Amino acid sequence: MSQTVLLAEDDRAIRHALERALTLEGYRVTAVADGVEALAQAHRTPPDVLVLDVMMPGIDGLQVCRVLRAEGDRTPILMLTALVETQDRIAGLDAGADDYVVKPFDVEEVFARLRALLRRTSETNGAPVDVPPKPAPEPTGRLLEAAGLRMDPQARRAWRGARELELTRTEFELLELLVRNAGIVLDHATIYDRIWGYDFGPGSKNLAVYVGYLRRKLDEPGAPQLIHTVRGVGYVLRED
Repeated sequence: MSQTVLLAEDDRAIRHALERALTLEGYRVTAVADGVEALAQAHRTPPDVLVLDVMMPGIDGLQVCRVLRAEGDRTPILMLTALVETQDRIAGLDAGADDYVVKPFDVEEVFARLRALLRRTSETNGAPVDVPPKPAPEPTGRLLEAAGLRMDPQARRAWRGARELELTRTEFELLELLVRNAGIVLDHATIYDRIWGYDFGPGSKNLAVYVGYLRRKLDEPGAPQLIHTVRGVGYVLRED
């Protein structure tokens, strides 16, 4: 069965072109022109993936994201944005988006990112998409431990010392990868492949944005930094 895409884009030309391209690629597409219609359609007929333009009149793409995540909706979300500043991308990720494509974009890049998002959703079999995990009474499985961190992959919980971390799905997966490979330098391509299922190339800032956001949740005053940048290579988790 073909997978369903809910596309929200207020630019008519872009909306029609992308709707046609996605349909030719084999997706079943519902295209709407604003955030109000997007929310109504998502509630009426939940899609397999959403493609949301950031800048829309009325309710914009970020607001749509926040509403769906607040409702516990786990559907993967790809944002379309003309905003290229790092803070703009962080705002989208904070709102609950899984990935973004900067306009003007190559439709093949959109296809590749959608495939990666849908593959991740299938592999995690219903794990939360960028929604902080709900606390459970006790750890439920074998804990991973490294550099003062503890992780319970089954319950999707993580701690630094006694402090529990509130992590989105992507942040949790990135931290788990680093913890499982503590002391080993992981290159950018390896991390992209393991977390996103697709190497976005040397020009992408997606990984750097997530690492920065994860560091802000991990770091504590007076405590050593845990995620280290190895310039030109990638990242490593270690307690110096």
